Amino acid sequence: MWIAAAALTLAGCGASIPHGHSNTVPDQQVATPSLPIAAGASDSIGSAPGSPGAKYGYRFRQTDPASTGFTYYDRDLSFYFRPAPDALHMQIENKQNWSVWIDWDRSQMMSPDGNTSKPAHATTQYKDRFSSQAPVEIRGLDRYSDYVLPMDFLLDPGASDQQLHRPLFPEDDTAPNYNGRDFGVDLAMRVNNQPRTYSFRFRVISVLPR
Repeated sequence: MWIAAAALTLAGCGASIPHGHSNTVPDQQVATPSLPIAAGASDSIGSAPGSPGAKYGYRFRQTDPASTGFTYYDRDLSFYFRPAPDALHMQIENKQNWSVWIDWDRSQMMSPDGNTSKPAHATTQYKDRFSSQAPVEIRGLDRYSDYVLPMDFLLDPGASDQQLHRPLFPEDDTAPNYNGRDFGVDLAMRVNNQPRTYSFRFRVISVLPR
């Protein structure tokens, strides 16, 4: 569980957030011969991100703004990130007494492939790919936990209501090809009735067999 920033180990995301956070579909891998598929994205509390039994493990670094703890803060907001193979997990803390908003339609996600698209998050469905996404309110002094991944990674779930998607990073024999890749998110927000964009970039610094 997320704790105060000074003691953050980035081992997981907060499980109980009063506002703006919907329960996510439990993470599970659906085996297919050619394309790994994830259902939702549930942040692990393990010491290293990744799926149980994965062939490869990833290590990440936050490059911009540079941080050894995957954090950033200003007078209004604190951000905590946990990159993982399934998605980019995050928590945002509103340090002021007024509400702030995430404008998903104006936000962007840069994938490890170098492509840019709108971000999908926990409540985004395949049918929402070309629709407007409702902004999320983070009330004063509240925390909000979510994850993001490229909208282009969503897959058709058929008759299911699950959020199926490609993982952000594969954990099979293709994983070493992603060493050194950059990815990130530009979060368009409204803070104190003013538009503001928070940009974050991350890099894969190693991919090693488990």
